[in-house]
Amino acid sequence: MARFTKSITAQPDDIDELGHVNNAVWVRWIQDVAVSHWDAIAAPEHRDAYVWVVTRHEIDYRGNVSAGETVTAETWVPDPPKGARFDRHMRFTGADGRVKVEAVSTWAMLDRATGRLVRVRPEIAAPFMANP
Repeated sequence: MARFTKSITAQPDDIDELGHVNNAVWVRWIQDVAVSHWDAIAAPEHRDAYVWVVTRHEIDYRGNVSAGETVTAETWVPDPPKGARFDRHMRFTGADGRVKVEAVSTWAMLDRATGRLVRVRPEIAAPFMANP
């Protein structure tokens, strides 16, 4: 499958009162990595015509990250879309090789002009699916 990776370094503003990355920041990072994946791989005409929204997040927190630490985010779409939706998997791994956060998010595609749900056609999904 077409996996996408991105490095992220925790900034002081990302840290909560417990001294590690706040849960809301992880959600923001999930969004940022997913959008970066779309921007890097989708055809320009698809980026212009469609926008994605999250309909569900399922997040497992497995470790902490402090300010200045870097994680590698990895995302992939393991299964074909179902109508307007697909599930995106995400994993954040620390420099120590340990998984810090894993998530599965359900995304829905909207027509940018109308704001209405639209079916994800095969040519839109293909770049995100298994490599030939």
